Amino acid sequence: MVARRPALTVLDPAVVCCTPLAEAPLSQSEATDMARRLKALADPARLRLLSILLAAPGGEACTCDLTEPLGLSQPTVSHHLKKLAESGLVTGERRGVWTYYRVDRDALSAAARMLEPASSPL
Repeated sequence: MVARRPALTVLDPAVVCCTPLAEAPLSQSEATDMARRLKALADPARLRLLSILLAAPGGEACTCDLTEPLGLSQPTVSHHLKKLAESGLVTGERRGVWTYYRVDRDALSAAARMLEPASSPL
């Protein structure tokens, strides 16, 4: 069995979340961290990568399997995956010469929760 280890340095999932915007103003560091994640998401190729990974069997895919659906070269796909990994939204596992990626669902959910508006009182 191959040991799991990140292929890239990624953010600690515990740090990937901020206080929801509706609960309190963000600190400067929280705003900077969240802006990095949103910037990583604000690219059509990266959004497609996330959707492909989330829909993939087992929730993961090899870099080699992502080039054709995106119509991008392997170096370009790797660049986009690196940006997503640096933001903490995906993790990679090296297996031989290939890296397999999966979405960090907790990090993605935490980013979504931060953007949720406050529930209105009934």
